[in-house]
Amino acid sequence: MKVNAYAASEPKAKLKPFTYELGPLGSEQVDIKVSYCGICHSDLSMINNEWGMTSYPLVPGHEIVGEVVAAGEDVKNVNVGDMVGLGWFSASCMSCNECMDGSHHLCSHSEATIIGRHGGFGDYVRGHWSWAIPLPKGIDLSKAGPLLCGGITVFNPIIIAGVQPTDTVGVIGIGGLGHMALKFLKHWGCEVIAFSSNPDKKEEILEMGASRVINSKSPEELESIAGKLNFILNTTNVSLDWNSYLGCLAPKGRLHTVGAVLEPMAIPAFSLIGGEKSVGGSPLGSPALTRTMLDFCVRHDIYPTVEEFPMDKINEAIHHLEEGKARFRIVLKN
Repeated sequence: MKVNAYAASEPKAKLKPFTYELGPLGSEQVDIKVSYCGICHSDLSMINNEWGMTSYPLVPGHEIVGEVVAAGEDVKNVNVGDMVGLGWFSASCMSCNECMDGSHHLCSHSEATIIGRHGGFGDYVRGHWSWAIPLPKGIDLSKAGPLLCGGITVFNPIIIAGVQPTDTVGVIGIGGLGHMALKFLKHWGCEVIAFSSNPDKKEEILEMGASRVINSKSPEELESIAGKLNFILNTTNVSLDWNSYLGCLAPKGRLHTVGAVLEPMAIPAFSLIGGEKSVGGSPLGSPALTRTMLDFCVRHDIYPTVEEFPMDKINEAIHHLEEGKARFRIVLKN
C-alpha cells in the first residue's frame, strides 16, 4: 500500500510531502485509514531529535483515529470497518511477563508508532491489533485522538496511585496534558488544586473544574496548602522546586511525574522520610486501561479542548504549538 504522508528530513526541519510503501501486511497487523491525528509535544521532541532516537525521514503522529481497512489472518477482536485509535505504542511482544500480566505498555520489546517506523501524519498507518483500540459507540472522533496518548498518560497515574474520590489532589501545569488530568480528576470526585504560572489561564482553569488555582511562582501560595494534598501529578517537562511541592503533600502523599523532565530531579530524602511520602512516574497505559479510559470519557462527556487544522496545514499547526498558543491540544483532520 502506498502512503502519502508528511515527513521531517532532519532536526528542526519543516515537514514536506513524503510517499512510502507499507510492504506486506503481517498476520497480526492492521492497516488504519487515518481520519484524525493529534499533535503531541513528543512529536516535536522526535522531529528535533531531542531524545537521540529519531531516524530520518520521520513521519510523526501517534494520536491516531481511523478506520481499519485491512487485517491480517491472525488478527483478533478487530475487524475491517471498525473505528479504532492508535497511540504511542503500535506493538508489544505478547509473551513477556509484562505482556502476560496485562502491562503491555511496560514490554521491553514494544514498538513505538514513531520510533523506527512512520506514524499518523499521513493517510494510512499500520500497527498490531492489540494496540488498535476499538472506539466506544458515541465517542466524538474529532476529539478522541489526544486521549490515545495524552489522555491515557494522565489517566494511568490515577489508577496506579489509588486516588480516591475523597482526595484533594494537585496538577502541575495546565497545558495539553494537565487540562485533561484536571478534567479526569474532577469527574473522579476529587477536589482539584491547579498549579499554573500563567495568570491569564486562571478563569479558564476554574471553568474546567479546578477548586483553586495556585500561582506556582508564589512561595506564599504554595505554603498556604502545605500538607493538604494526597496526590500531585506533574505534567511539565521543566525542573521545578520539587521540595516545595513535596511540602504540599499530606502524610503518605505521592508526587507522580509524567512530564519528561530531562534533568535529574532534586528530591531531598528527609522530605520523603518524615511523612512516608513517595515519588513515582509512568508512561502511558495498557490497551485494557485505555479502553476503560475511553468508556469513562464517553460516560462523563470528557474530552480534551482542541483546535483543528487540516492535515495539509501541518507546519502551521506545529508552529502554533511551538509558540505555546495551543488551547489545549491540536488535532489534524484528513
